[in-house]
Amino acid sequence: MDREWNDSQPIYRQLRDRVVAMILDGVLKEGDPLPSVRNVAAEYRVNHLTVLKGYQQLVDEQLVESKRGRGMFINAGARNLLLRGERKKFLAEEWPRVYATIQRLGLKAEELLDAAATRRRSPPDAAPTKTEVQER
Repeated sequence: MDREWNDSQPIYRQLRDRVVAMILDGVLKEGDPLPSVRNVAAEYRVNHLTVLKGYQQLVDEQLVESKRGRGMFINAGARNLLLRGERKKFLAEEWPRVYATIQRLGLKAEELLDAAATRRRSPPDAAPTKTEVQER
């Protein structure tokens, strides 16, 4: 998890979002334990109640289960539940802006697919190719 916090939303919410991202990315899988509240609080220098509040949101969303005396664990089906919710949220909130930008720029489906294929072949932090630089 990233050690930096931003001021745009409460830390407990950012902590929740980081755990969600780890589930979606497959870093945390069904049945995996979450790091203990105390360890997270100490490592990220936040109040343990802040960590507990973030974890409680995950419990409330039925993504995580608290096992008394053992800790918190990722529930079966958590990733699928998140994917459904995140896809719905993306299509409702982000896709309209992305689609409007595509339309405004007159991009064609082939260009988008080519860009996606190029991105998959290149490491995320790789320098742009000569062709990519010329196209900018």
